[in-house]
Amino acid sequence: MRLSILALLAATSAAFAQTAVGPPKGTLVVVGGGVMGPEVINRFIDLAGGPDAPIVFVPTANGLDQQPAKLTESNVLLKAGAKNVTILHTTDRKVANSKKFVAPLLKARGVFFSGGRQWHLVDSYLNTRTQREFRAVLDRGGVIGGSSAGATIIGSYLVRGARSGNTIMMAPGYEEGFGFLRGVAVDQHLLKRKRENDMVAVVTAHPQLLGIGIDESTAVIVQGDNFEVVGQSKVAIYEHGKPYYFLSSGDRFDLKTRSRLNASTH
Repeated sequence: MRLSILALLAATSAAFAQTAVGPPKGTLVVVGGGVMGPEVINRFIDLAGGPDAPIVFVPTANGLDQQPAKLTESNVLLKAGAKNVTILHTTDRKVANSKKFVAPLLKARGVFFSGGRQWHLVDSYLNTRTQREFRAVLDRGGVIGGSSAGATIIGSYLVRGARSGNTIMMAPGYEEGFGFLRGVAVDQHLLKRKRENDMVAVVTAHPQLLGIGIDESTAVIVQGDNFEVVGQSKVAIYEHGKPYYFLSSGDRFDLKTRSRLNASTH
């Protein structure tokens, strides 16, 4: 059963007070959508252990009932040089709770969520055996990445999760992400789609949340409580009662203290 939003926020608040915001082990590569440059996609592959590392690619957010055969040959990870990529997809929660389905995750060193619509990921995997095995990849020191919808699902509070449209920031029943970042909401396509102000309402409604907005072709690389910005554009930071501000490639940020660790020269 999905947590009520009040229970979710209480749980993330407690986790934020007692543990790291980011994963205690492993790395997150959170991409704002668009074209991923080599500084992003190669970083993900390297963090997984290199081209031969076992990686699971999850295209479920794109909303197809069955994945076309051409999806494998056009996969962005394979094009970037990854040689051991398994496509993992279902829309059936019974399947997502099965041992057979999660088998590729047991040896995976990386997981990557594609773009699409966040609610497909929620309906298929939230609070299933599959989600637990996603987390286990991090616990083994692996890497989890996602772009666009695949980035937003990484947070604990899910924005743009409404089935009826992606302009709705807060949708009852679709406000819980996978929680790899605790006490955090992640938005994407930030500047490209002129979404700079959209997160303000979310952190106003939920003052304990940290909002992170990521533009296209840009990522945050999260290890423990810190992240580094990589890529071509900007990342925005949102807190209740404060004006949002931007970080650039090379900037680092402390998620626990919510403070910039250095300023880039861009």
